[in-house]
Amino acid sequence: MSGPAIRTQDLSLTLGRTEVLEGITLTVAPGSIHAIVGPNGGGKSSLIRCLLGQMPFRGTVELDWPGAPGRLAYVPQALQFDAGLPMTVLDFLNALDSRRPAFLRPRAATRAHLLRQLEIVGMAGKADRRMGALSGGERQRVLMAQALDPAPDLLILDEPMAALDEAGAALFETILTDLRAKGVTILWIEHDLDAVRRIADHVTALNRRVRFDGAPSHGLTPDRVLDLFSHRGIAA
Repeated sequence: MSGPAIRTQDLSLTLGRTEVLEGITLTVAPGSIHAIVGPNGGGKSSLIRCLLGQMPFRGTVELDWPGAPGRLAYVPQALQFDAGLPMTVLDFLNALDSRRPAFLRPRAATRAHLLRQLEIVGMAGKADRRMGALSGGERQRVLMAQALDPAPDLLILDEPMAALDEAGAALFETILTDLRAKGVTILWIEHDLDAVRRIADHVTALNRRVRFDGAPSHGLTPDRVLDLFSHRGIAA
C-alpha cells in the first residue's frame, strides 16, 4: 500500500461573482497526514470538491502515484438518513460492498467480513440498528468503516470528527496514524486544532487563499491562529 502525492497549482474557483478559492498552491506528501484548517466559509470543502472533480476550477491538480493508480476513499462531513428508512448498518455496508440486491441479507461470509470492518470503528454491536436511528457520530463511524473497505491508498476526510465524542475522536486518530504507518496518503479537513497538532505531519491554513503552510508546531501558533480566524470567510 502506497499513497500518491497531491499537487495543486494556482487552483481557483469562482461561483457567480464570488471568488471562492484564489490561487491555491500546495503539495501533500505521499504517506502523510496533511490537515486543512480554517474558518467556516473559508473554502475548505470547496477545495475537496475540486480535488474530487465535483466542481469546475481553474489551475491544475496532479495525483502522482508511485505506480498504477490506487484506491481513493472519501468520508463526507455528514450523511443524512430518514429515521424511518428500513436499512440497517449491515444493509448499508452490504449494498455498497456487494452486487446482491439490497433487500437480500448478506451471506454468512460477507456478514462476518462486514462485522470485522465495523469492529475497527467500534460499531460491531450496532450492526443491526437502522441507519436513520444512529447518532451523527455513529454514522461517521459507519462511513469510516465503508471507506476502509477495501483498504484505500488515498483517504480524503471532510471534518470526520465533528460529531464524534471524545472516545470516538481518539479512535479515529488511532485509525489515521495506523493508516499513515501503512503508507496511505491522508488529506484531512479538521476543526480540532489540538488533534491536528497531535497527529498531522503538515497543515495548510485556508481562508479563500493559503494563509500559512507548514508543520503544525510552526504554523499553529496563537498569533497565526488568531489571524486565520479573524479573516472574514468567503465560501462554504
